[in-house]
Amino acid sequence: MTPTPLKTATQRLAAAGIEDAREEARALLRHALGLDAAGMIARGTAPLSDEETARFEALVARREAREPLSHIIGSVGFWTLDLLVTRDVLTPRSDTETLVRAALEQIPDRAAPLRILDIATGSGAIALALLSELPNATAIATDISPAALEIAKANAARNQLSGRIVFLETSWTDGVDGPFDLLVSNPPYIAPEIIETLDPEVRDFEPRLALDGGQGGLEPYPHLLAETRRLLSPGGHAFFEIGHDQGAAARALASAADFAELAILPDLAGRDRVLALRN
Repeated sequence: MTPTPLKTATQRLAAAGIEDAREEARALLRHALGLDAAGMIARGTAPLSDEETARFEALVARREAREPLSHIIGSVGFWTLDLLVTRDVLTPRSDTETLVRAALEQIPDRAAPLRILDIATGSGAIALALLSELPNATAIATDISPAALEIAKANAARNQLSGRIVFLETSWTDGVDGPFDLLVSNPPYIAPEIIETLDPEVRDFEPRLALDGGQGGLEPYPHLLAETRRLLSPGGHAFFEIGHDQGAAARALASAADFAELAILPDLAGRDRVLALRN
């Protein structure tokens, strides 16, 4: 029996080293056909036309070359949002949802008019996820990349949140004035020599500016922690994403910056993922 295009695609992606080959092949087929999951069910087992086969083949070839699925499809789910992604921003990952969850757990009144600062916002994922849960909050989101900010602005509009967020093109927090009730960031935290060992999807397709955290991966942190002191309101909370092996180093840097109330929070796999601080 001749294998179906979906089975052939799954085999090709698996041979290319892609872990969730079957699910990704299905996602590529849906995208090639312009259908959602319900549409695929309705279509049933109807054979692909020549044009559909060509579109599907082109998408599979891109993924086989390890181009991220999010770049091929053009969007990714994060929290409850659908976010546009390109090569100009990091693809939001489930690890970062740990930070969103931790921040929300520290907010007793979700209807409060909170002020949020998101440093190095990228796609806008963290700030927009928080705004989607905090109906009276407003946010400022910074990034040094104008291309990234264009994606973040588009994501705000896509999720009907543009009216509650301001985007600033700046380095870290230059020109930003507080106070803020909540400060969040997923800054670059990978050491340069480690970047070359990462999966091709990250190493070859994601912006180096958003990955490279300098020597040891935590080079920006002394400055970020000092700025957190300056910008966070008394009793305010700050949350930074960190690498899975950076908990001890991040804790030491926060202690050196005189943060007495701090914790390292794990992700769903039990690995260090978030530095949590209270002013």
